[in-house]
Amino acid sequence: MLRLFADGSTVVLQGLHRLWPPLIEFADQLAADLGHPTQVNAYVTPPSSRGFSPHYDVHDVFVLQVAGEKHWRIHEPVLPDPLRTQPWNDRAAAVAAAAEREPVIDAVLRPGDALYLPRGYLHSATALGEISAHLTVGVHSVTRWAAAESALDLVRVLATDDPELRRSLPLGVDLADPAAVADDVATVVTALKGWLDRVDPTEVADRLRARTWSQVRPEPVAPLAQATAAAALSLDTVLRLRRRLRCRLREATHGRVTLVAGRRSLELPADTRPALAELLAAGELKVADLPGLDAADQLTLARRLVTESIATVPGATTGDHGGRERTPGNGS
Repeated sequence: MLRLFADGSTVVLQGLHRLWPPLIEFADQLAADLGHPTQVNAYVTPPSSRGFSPHYDVHDVFVLQVAGEKHWRIHEPVLPDPLRTQPWNDRAAAVAAAAEREPVIDAVLRPGDALYLPRGYLHSATALGEISAHLTVGVHSVTRWAAAESALDLVRVLATDDPELRRSLPLGVDLADPAAVADDVATVVTALKGWLDRVDPTEVADRLRARTWSQVRPEPVAPLAQATAAAALSLDTVLRLRRRLRCRLREATHGRVTLVAGRRSLELPADTRPALAELLAAGELKVADLPGLDAADQLTLARRLVTESIATVPGATTGDHGGRERTPGNGS
């Protein structure tokens, strides 16, 4: 690696939003504020070297210069707002031609400087004089196309109830002849249009939420330690909402309340709503402080939340039964 670096190669440290605690917290808070998933990579480039040829990203980027200086050249997009399925190398010739034109930004970034690159903007950078290091904070924008994909996924589920769409094509059909299946294809297209009209926008939005939330990894859980703690919960045990797990309460119906946590949804008794709302707001509570429930129900709810890995018992180990009081701020 040192030889490659000495020869001008850039060192790329990927996925720092999953590896280094300060950036884990930063990326998670940024994602919560923006409503879009984030990632963080680091790029360390030797002096007078260029990290990448001109290209574009399919997500928004904030460049944060950390060390050294880097000369950036930014050009207009060849494809505005590209999707993940539309990478720059599919348009390599157009990108190379566009990079020969006058840049819209031609600037040197120094430590403490920041640069915003909307997805699709062409960019390249060259280190100046000394080793250069910068972070790229990627923002994976949730797009209308993602909503379209969620709607189409839902149509695929609903349309399986259509007996006409489940019907086999005729025996001996020649699939190499488009005319041979033209009537069947027309029937399918007409049917799918009808099913699309039946799609519930609320359900599409929920699928989009689940898909987006699944891109945010919650903190790891030690399953054996948490199982041990769940089996021996007491009213003095402290519960902590699992970090980076996206949670939301939904209105109670038919005596139940829905807790949406990541990709999953839990149905719980409606009378647990005040306790759940308080835990979601506070982030950490003693079992005895879960409001609106008697002691037995507090323990039942706490055990369910720990078992489902929605809450954790801070500091629990396989030899620590979680029965004593813990102070906020203990690690897990």
